[in-house]
Amino acid sequence: MLIFLIYKRLSLRSLDCYCAKPDHRASLSSCPHTRDVNPELPRPRKRPPVFNLKRRHIDRVTTCSRDDTLTRSVMSFAPSPCVPAGARSVQEQRERWDRKRKCTGRELVQSEQKYCEQLDLITTYFVEILKAKGTLRQDIRESIFSSIKSIHLVNQTLLTHLEEGKFGYGFEQFCPHLHFYTAYVDNIQTAKRVLMVQLKKNKAFRRFKKLQESRPEFHKIKLEDLLPLPLQRIQQYKHFLRDLTENTSPDNPEFQQLSRAVRAVSEVAQRIQDNARSHENHLQLRRVQKLLKGRKTRLLAPDRWYVREGWLKTVPPKGTETKPKMFFLFSDILIQAKPCSSMHPTNGDKFSCQRVYPLKECTVDKVFGHTKSQGGLISLTFARAKLLLMSSDQEDINDWYRSLCLAVGQLKSKNTVVHRREELLRQPLRSAMDGQQSPAASPQPHGRKRAMVREEGPEGSQRPCSSSSRAPAGDGAASTSKKIKLSEAPNARSQESSGSSCVIL
Repeated sequence: MLIFLIYKRLSLRSLDCYCAKPDHRASLSSCPHTRDVNPELPRPRKRPPVFNLKRRHIDRVTTCSRDDTLTRSVMSFAPSPCVPAGARSVQEQRERWDRKRKCTGRELVQSEQKYCEQLDLITTYFVEILKAKGTLRQDIRESIFSSIKSIHLVNQTLLTHLEEGKFGYGFEQFCPHLHFYTAYVDNIQTAKRVLMVQLKKNKAFRRFKKLQESRPEFHKIKLEDLLPLPLQRIQQYKHFLRDLTENTSPDNPEFQQLSRAVRAVSEVAQRIQDNARSHENHLQLRRVQKLLKGRKTRLLAPDRWYVREGWLKTVPPKGTETKPKMFFLFSDILIQAKPCSSMHPTNGDKFSCQRVYPLKECTVDKVFGHTKSQGGLISLTFARAKLLLMSSDQEDINDWYRSLCLAVGQLKSKNTVVHRREELLRQPLRSAMDGQQSPAASPQPHGRKRAMVREEGPEGSQRPCSSSSRAPAGDGAASTSKKIKLSEAPNARSQESSGSSCVIL
């Protein structure tokens, strides 16, 4: 039976090949030798009709289906690899994680190698040589380079672990030394300032710096561009570690190590951003301080933040014409200023401060400008003044309204928190009263206390001492009168504090 099926299959294939070449006679007739032998052969026909093509196509499909059936019957003994769809998807996800992890690890190693080379340039050609030559004093050298040498040593150890593929273990050993980066971050602004001063005043250092930067190893990179590298590297570490953690299976032992490293590095990165914001705010405060004429208004305060500035029109209460004024908004105050005279020789481009409004007790209301109209009006109510601000630009007045509301809301919430904390730290009244009574009662003998206890009535309440039982005139009388006054004071205080929401236990 098997031999018969194979024979039938071969015959069908030969028939199929014959049908696939309908113009075989035409090919024979086109040959010159065939025409000479049999010149009566017909010429090659044109393309066969469409129904014949369809029929032959059906025959081919039928033949292929028969071949597939025969192949299945012969090869039915071969086992087919059947994998569940869920297991296949999990395996594909793990393979995708593995590919992304390898790609991220390769980029991390390459960037770390370049970073260590740049750190080596700073430590070798600047720190060590300056220390050997004595061009700069030790305090100035430490102010410029801070902990860059320690950072270089720590990163060389990290690079060794990364090249071996131990990402989790490498960063686990690296994170305890992040305090070197923290010290460097806090000192970066001082380093830039000291470097600029030395370049202006120290001619030998200026010449030395130019000579070192001309070396081919630096590739025309200046020292000012190399100093911020540790800050930039911390930001890169945060992104690399997040990618590695996302593409690491939770079952992998490195997952927990990488997660802890992400948290530690993110804290240092947040500190870098906070320091940058604080430095930018300090520059803005100094800029506005220079714009104001005179030294009457002091803007450099520790907790003051610059918000915005701009021109607004003030509406006077008596209905006269509006006047444009310059306003500077900070986190705790609003400054109103007017431009100085352009004819002034030194203060032509400055402003004269007119009023300083504290935002601690300010109320912000929008009078009009809620709909799409031209401009708007804002009402600011202070403890002793009221201010109406107007602008013809509605978008600008809306931005001012949002900024004022945000500044006032943050200031009030901050004051509320401080007020509650003061209440929590306040000493209870009962303990205060005990502290006041104890020194007055200390000189009295113990027998006096026993006599007062024995004079209690049948209801259990202590009766006040009569005039006959008082001590002789002198210190004893004074102490007794103090006791009576102090016993009446808590009752009065309790009546005053009964309306408050604070309960003292």
